[in-house]
Amino acid sequence: MEYQRSIRQPSQRKVIFFLVLTTMLWGGSFVFNKIGFRELPPVTFLFYRFSLAAAMMSLVCVNRLRRTDRTTIAKGIKVGLALLAANLSFVVGLDGTTVARAAFLNNLFVLFVPLLGFLLWRDRIGRLLVGGILLAVSGLWMLAHGGASGFSRGDLLSTLCAFCIAIHILAVSKLLKDEDVYLVTLFQLTTVAIAGGILSLLFATPLKPIGAVTWGSLIYCAVFPTILCFTIQNTYQRYTTPAQAGLAYTLDPVWSLVGGMLILGERLTAGEWLGCGLIFAGVVVPVGISRILERKAISAYRKG
Repeated sequence: MEYQRSIRQPSQRKVIFFLVLTTMLWGGSFVFNKIGFRELPPVTFLFYRFSLAAAMMSLVCVNRLRRTDRTTIAKGIKVGLALLAANLSFVVGLDGTTVARAAFLNNLFVLFVPLLGFLLWRDRIGRLLVGGILLAVSGLWMLAHGGASGFSRGDLLSTLCAFCIAIHILAVSKLLKDEDVYLVTLFQLTTVAIAGGILSLLFATPLKPIGAVTWGSLIYCAVFPTILCFTIQNTYQRYTTPAQAGLAYTLDPVWSLVGGMLILGERLTAGEWLGCGLIFAGVVVPVGISRILERKAISAYRKG
């Protein structure tokens, strides 16, 4: 049986291809959210997106719903609240800054995850991470001084979003053990949709008719970065190492930058380029070196 399972495992090239594909789809969500904000307030866009995603996920879970229990619902809601914080800060932050700046700031979650692990559980924090944090802080300083508007409210909220993404990742790893991942995801999405609806009623402007482009943006964001990326990630990430997966995911802001420039016509100043580059290096260098050390350790183990 072990031999048969190893035969069925996808090749590393296929795994990396699909993980990189998820970063392209995630990167596209920055652009399509920005397009949707032209006709919908960010919070209302969030509500529509997650309502569509929850409705589609409920169809996937039809045959699983009979296995629902209080524990699954409770954990789905808890993780959903973390997901709400991440996505609420994401849409409000993105509305107040450019796609490129938001994407590189959001990617700081790669540094926040181990940092929070150290602060909450005293997990070991290495010199590589410290160096990455220093590079990222230098990049934040350059963004604050390199753009026409300085470090805006949108930039601050995008940085907060990275922190909330890290909290969501840690919540998933700590709370979810043997639960049905599809059911938990359904309750996560439903939690965000309900909260988004309440916030939209309280704070958003009255709804107006929206056009086909906005509907297209909503459908893209509901299907690809929400449903499809989740499925791909859970299918293929288990066949690779955390360092290799993390290295693939660092491409997310690159696709966002390209999309913002080609589709939205956004441009960065020299200072913003340098700031984004330092943040990118702060994330990539620790993950990349960890990947190299990991490969050396595996090679040494096989030889030994």
